[in-house]
Amino acid sequence: MQNNNTSKWVYLLVLSLIWGTSFILIKKALLGLNAYQLGALRTIITGLFLFAAGYTKIKSIKKEAWKWIALSGFLGSFIPAFFFAIAETQIDSAVVSVLNSLVPLNTVLLGAAVFKIASNTRQVIGVIIGFVGTSILILEGADLNPNQNYWYAGFVIASTLMYAANVNIIKRYLQDVKPLAIAVGNYVVIFIPALIVLIVAGFFKLDNFDNTNFNTAIGYVVILSFFGTALAKVLFNKLVQMSTPVFASSVTYIMPIVALIWGVLDGESFSWTQGLGTLIILFGVYLANRKTKKIRSV
Repeated sequence: MQNNNTSKWVYLLVLSLIWGTSFILIKKALLGLNAYQLGALRTIITGLFLFAAGYTKIKSIKKEAWKWIALSGFLGSFIPAFFFAIAETQIDSAVVSVLNSLVPLNTVLLGAAVFKIASNTRQVIGVIIGFVGTSILILEGADLNPNQNYWYAGFVIASTLMYAANVNIIKRYLQDVKPLAIAVGNYVVIFIPALIVLIVAGFFKLDNFDNTNFNTAIGYVVILSFFGTALAKVLFNKLVQMSTPVFASSVTYIMPIVALIWGVLDGESFSWTQGLGTLIILFGVYLANRKTKKIRSV
């Protein structure tokens, strides 16, 4: 029991470091690719890594599990890959990372509303506090960076809802499927759609490959795909299975710290007011996820 408890914290810290770095990699990749090319290429390269590592795991997935594997793939990987890239065309990577910390709050909300997982008054208060912090962060960011379109924060918030749904799906319907099998199955489903998007987005135009920024961006996407998606996805699936949906989604406690450091080092502006908004969000997340002795089911 002690070993399992230690292991889940190690997984949580490693994932926080990996995913916290992902936001700056997306920002750098966008210097040479558009958001649709980045999202599609990230999905395809990740798929190739996963297929190479675990193609034999596909046969272990039972027929009845494939609908959940497919839904998990689109909600947990495909759509967010594009939404985060689109958001970072208008908003600093550090702010995007903080908004991503809404995942645990949304995990609580969806767990109660959709998956009939226990909830209580304290969790509702935590959610409200979290959204107050989010409002401060967005409003201050819009004032601090008037040239940035903070309506694009909606893409991040929508992604956190999809991530939250994915966590609950894995815990409720895919608990008995191996983490690597889930990841490989996800990309079996979304690989072809990503390839279609990549072609339509004009990635294969010959003059692209003569552009230094384009080629450098591909390098960033390869790093992002291997560490930030392929490896991290397997680790995350394992973390969900060894802990709880709420604990697993709490990876977003630490991610903003890592991402903020990268953002500041890269010259992004981040005010004290935004820092306050960040702390309010994290307090709301903590409050919503703090354990209680007993919770009544909805």
